[in-house]
Amino acid sequence: MIGRTLRLARALRLAGWLALGSLAGVLVFAYLPRPRDFDPAPLVARGERYHVRIHRDRWGIPHVYGRTDADVAYGLAFAHCEDDFETIAEVLLVSRGRLAEWRGREAAPADYLFHLMGIPERVRRGYRTELSRATREIAEAYADGVNHFAALHPERVPRGLLPATGADVVAGFAFRTPFFYGLDRTLRDLYEGRLRGAPPGPAAAPLPPTPLARFPFTTGEVAARMGSNAIAVSPRRSADGATRLLVNSHQPWTGPVAWYEARLRSDEGWDMTGGVFPGSPVILHGVGPQLGWASTVNRPDLVDVYRLEIDPHDPGRYRLDGRFERLARREAVIRVRLFGHLTIPVRREVLRSVHGPVIRTEQGTFALRFAGMEGIRQLEQFYRMNRATTFEGWRRAMRMLALPSLNFVYADRTGRIAYFYNGRFPERRPGLDWSGLIPGDRSDLVPERTLPFDAVPQVVDPPSGYLVSANHTPFRATAPGEAPRPDDFASELGIETRLTNRARRALALLAADEAIDDADFRRIKFDKRYDPESGVVRLVEEAAAASGPELAEERELLRRWRRTAEVDDREAPLAILTAAPILFARRTGDPAPGPRESLLAASRLLREHFGRLDPRWGEVNRLRRGSVDLPLGGGPDTLRAIEATRPGPDGRLVAERGDSLILFATWDASGRLAVEAVHPFGSATLDPRSPHYADQAPLFAEERTRPVPMHPAELRARRERSYRPGRQGGEAGSAR
Repeated sequence: MIGRTLRLARALRLAGWLALGSLAGVLVFAYLPRPRDFDPAPLVARGERYHVRIHRDRWGIPHVYGRTDADVAYGLAFAHCEDDFETIAEVLLVSRGRLAEWRGREAAPADYLFHLMGIPERVRRGYRTELSRATREIAEAYADGVNHFAALHPERVPRGLLPATGADVVAGFAFRTPFFYGLDRTLRDLYEGRLRGAPPGPAAAPLPPTPLARFPFTTGEVAARMGSNAIAVSPRRSADGATRLLVNSHQPWTGPVAWYEARLRSDEGWDMTGGVFPGSPVILHGVGPQLGWASTVNRPDLVDVYRLEIDPHDPGRYRLDGRFERLARREAVIRVRLFGHLTIPVRREVLRSVHGPVIRTEQGTFALRFAGMEGIRQLEQFYRMNRATTFEGWRRAMRMLALPSLNFVYADRTGRIAYFYNGRFPERRPGLDWSGLIPGDRSDLVPERTLPFDAVPQVVDPPSGYLVSANHTPFRATAPGEAPRPDDFASELGIETRLTNRARRALALLAADEAIDDADFRRIKFDKRYDPESGVVRLVEEAAAASGPELAEERELLRRWRRTAEVDDREAPLAILTAAPILFARRTGDPAPGPRESLLAASRLLREHFGRLDPRWGEVNRLRRGSVDLPLGGGPDTLRAIEATRPGPDGRLVAERGDSLILFATWDASGRLAVEAVHPFGSATLDPRSPHYADQAPLFAEERTRPVPMHPAELRARRERSYRPGRQGGEAGSAR
């Protein structure tokens, strides 16, 4: 993607380096042991100032109890490092624009993007002026937790990582959030000439691998493949007067956007359980005694791309309002690892116009303007949402609009439910196709204001008593007649109109059940059926229609398919293996196989590896983790969402994303909260020696959950060990 801009191939030629000395000398330098570049003593001493205990329950889930919010943020970082330090280290290096220094050339595009988006300047400018003292304190405490753990394990620390800082944590949030709504996809389309109004990109010029593919910092591309589910049911729809919330984001099961479960509680009033990503000091979605929320990715049009007219006599100037203005220019230095410890500096220009960051491609020069490109208050908003205890307090946090996208489904102990199609929408001039290229020579086409939060599509306490967000249009978030109306929103907002299979099924199941209890709610969540109007069913029908006499057996099998993905279904393997490659390619913009071609490939795979066209779906669809190998039901775009990118060497689909951390929250008629959750693997993300590496996998495969202790007394009965960070002797301690 950005690799073509960097021209790293030229920078990585060794000829210039060989002039500095013999190749042997370079190799000796590169592989000599490097001295530790940090002093662990002050990092350990700083960490020991915090007052916090980590209680691990029988599933290894950390329950972090501290005196202050900062104590809790520090303890969360330490606990998460125990289970997934390498990923946290990688995220922090990304948050400094220094990943290529560790990972090499393939990571340089992400580092360039970090500078192109102006993250260092934004953080330097706003860290003390835009963020509250409390937010800075939790960011710095989280960094102290990482530093403390790293200081105790210096052999695992990448050179240049320490000390992590609160500014790194804030920068990580600022860098990630635009990718949630697909900035990475826009950049790829721009380079490949796919935007409307752009000349086609170079033929047969595939994108080089980049960290934007290896490390999807948000769900931008992941959401295009899978999605997420969030459902809320109010007492008026419940059989028992309870309020129910499903938190069910679909993420990769490992890596920088894999959910890690944590329970956080401070004496200052912070009280939440839910999911965090590596590098996050706050719950990103989850519940507390008073309220909770679930998030799903939305994809409104939040990126504007401008074609700049460059001065033919001076490439540093562009036309604006009838005159040429000079591009602001600075230089980014990206250190790129060659091998061993040897790195070289690569210098690249970073340009900016009045519109925003500027990119030169083979098709021309373009400027970007995207939601959230200026502020750094994303962590501030999440923290305020974590600390809210009422709907009005939570909604005040949402009014900040520091989070430029994401749907939110809300529920609380009073029985209130709500849905927000959140977006930081620019107030665009009407009458233009803002989804394509915009002329860059008119300043009146550069939006200066953002629509207020109350202008986004939203539903509060619908009469039907249910809300659904499944990466689908907000105009079908609840029962007919109760959702926002398309005519009330300008077309230039780019609000999506698609209806996923998950949305169709959830809406149909909720509408058919006027008295929902716990069993009903779980049945809806784990539904494995495809709606007749779903994309998967249409693709299967196209494949069946395109098959000739030589595929008569395959066509008959597809005809018998009951549109389900149950473990014992025998028609599901051929149907899903036929539809999934087409579905994924269409959603991501990649070349898609034809229906007949995909059917032939699915047929060959099943015959070769299973000796038949109709093995049970659970024989094909597997959960594998260490020595665990279990059958799975569910599939792409079912409410029981399971996805594997491609079949493995044995023909099995090894699930790697989809349903990740699943959380059911129920406030009974008296307002008392009960929480059940499950993770595909376990809390020990990267440690196969841990008993919690895959201990939740059988529960997950069987669609069962475990209770989450929300009160200290409940925790005492389920605690495995308790300790202060750095003193993991497992002493009894007390769960305050």
